[in-house]
Amino acid sequence: MFETDELPDAETGSEQEMYEHHRFRVDPGQELLRIDKYLMHKLASVSRTKIQAAADAGNILVNDKAIKPSYKVKPLDNISILLPHPPKVFELLAEDIPLNIVFEDDTLIILNKPPGLVVHPGYGNYTGTLVNGLLWHFEHLPPSSHEQRPGLVHRLDKDTSGIMVVAKTEYALAHLARQFYDRTNDRRYLALVWGDFDTDQGTVEGHIGRSRRDRKVMDVYPDGSEGKPAVTHWKVVERLGYVTLVECKLETGRTHQIRAHMQHIGHPLFNDATYGGAHIVKGTSFSKYRQFIDNCFAACPRQALHARSLGIKHPVTKQWMQFDSELPADIQAVIAKWRTYSTAHKFEGDPAE
Repeated sequence: MFETDELPDAETGSEQEMYEHHRFRVDPGQELLRIDKYLMHKLASVSRTKIQAAADAGNILVNDKAIKPSYKVKPLDNISILLPHPPKVFELLAEDIPLNIVFEDDTLIILNKPPGLVVHPGYGNYTGTLVNGLLWHFEHLPPSSHEQRPGLVHRLDKDTSGIMVVAKTEYALAHLARQFYDRTNDRRYLALVWGDFDTDQGTVEGHIGRSRRDRKVMDVYPDGSEGKPAVTHWKVVERLGYVTLVECKLETGRTHQIRAHMQHIGHPLFNDATYGGAHIVKGTSFSKYRQFIDNCFAACPRQALHARSLGIKHPVTKQWMQFDSELPADIQAVIAKWRTYSTAHKFEGDPAE
């Protein structure tokens, strides 16, 4: 979620709960830009219309003065914006959204999330989410620490596919949440990343926090100056020339952890537009190769990341349970293309590098 500042002490009770307050200091090198466009880049999933409405209501201050949406930000401006929270849980709609249930009992649900499905409602996604589908298929899911996410123990990015667990009781929610917090579960992902590796396995360690440049993106802070500790273990599954299929095991569960860590070590996920993987990172600039890459992007029009397996201790029986999920068709298709390409070409140097 966003990093937010506390509202003034005078704004307490129900009014404070209805709003969230964001503060930004503009970078010294920032060029002149309309404030509504500037804030769209800083606040994930907040529409331009909502930002303009906040300005019209006097809820956007620059250097402690209310401004209009047309105001152009300047270097070192101090900006604050007050926004209403998304609708309360009682406004969530149950929707008949098909769910791929892998396992279910009276305590929990294991499901396979398809790519493109948002996990829970938020700005710009009030309906059509996994939570809306869960409310249709299951009654009385326990409230999580955030009232918009009944039953949710963890989440996956919109364009990440794979295994998830949902709690059906408050006890299960608390027990599973503790497993995630204590790192006693086992989560493994498959990722197709750019480039080859010198070794067969390794570990990426580095705090992950919001980027100073773009609040929708996570950055890695190796010195620990910002963010929270994050550890990702990786190992090579298959080398395919200019790309590699790797398995990533999470010790921590930070937002965009694998995507940010892989970019940090120079191996962004294939077709990850947010983290630098949606263009030719490795390989030649010849037209036939560009066409091949375009075909791969078309076959898998998202970051090539899949939550392959999840191991947990059952909250009631205390038995270890392991669930696995096959790679979806789009990632399988792009891997097949790279297998054919890597077999037909020898990688003895890269004229583009």
